Amino acid sequence: MDNQLISVYLKTVLNLSDGQEIAMKTLQQLVDSKKHKEVISIAPHRPVFDALVILAEYQIGALVVLEGEKLVGIFSERDYAREVILKGRSSKTTQISDVMTHNVICGKPDDTVQEAMTLLTSKNFRHLPVLENDKVIGIVSLGDLAKETIHYQQRLIKELESCIKN
Repeated sequence: MDNQLISVYLKTVLNLSDGQEIAMKTLQQLVDSKKHKEVISIAPHRPVFDALVILAEYQIGALVVLEGEKLVGIFSERDYAREVILKGRSSKTTQISDVMTHNVICGKPDDTVQEAMTLLTSKNFRHLPVLENDKVIGIVSLGDLAKETIHYQQRLIKELESCIKN
């Protein structure tokens, strides 16, 4: 059953008023709740090795590539595997701009977790930068979205159980 349908059902069953809702979080809320508040990024002229150091240091799988504050690409572990390792390139001499994903799909702060999950899975991506007024405010991963979906469904189950008990 679709999460939105469940939410409408619960709203009806629990007799919630129009202002009340068991809502799925927005990307803004998800970004605000992340451990790293700053946008972790790299410049396009930097060597891939530098990106690998940052990925390892922060234990993340992708970096937004910024020129100043402008998003120009995204670099992920997949890019490293496919564009550096498999092609026999050196991570110390290859620049990020040579191997990054250039055409980046982005989310908006008011997109829901479900909308972002649908976008990522349909495009076969794992990381989604979130832009507000052409500025990157954060990045969410498929793992972040999956965790939040699980929490949301647990809240729905708890509400249903509460309804059944009453």
